[in-house]
Amino acid sequence: MLLATLLPFLSFMVRGKVLTGIVCLILQITLIGWLPAAIWAVLSLNNARADKRNDRLIKAMRENKR
Repeated sequence: MLLATLLPFLSFMVRGKVLTGIVCLILQITLIGWLPAAIWAVLSLNNARADKRNDRLIKAMRENKR
């Protein structure tokens, strides 16, 4: 979370989203664009975590159904 706030483009790069990271870096280069880039990176990270959590829940529900 700290990485997504301080270096938003690096947060995307670490997760394997290189093109998104480059776009974020271009946005982050401007001082005004840094805040939207940081918000974008944090929201993206939270969405990725929620997707993983949902996948685990669905998998657990399917295993219990059997």
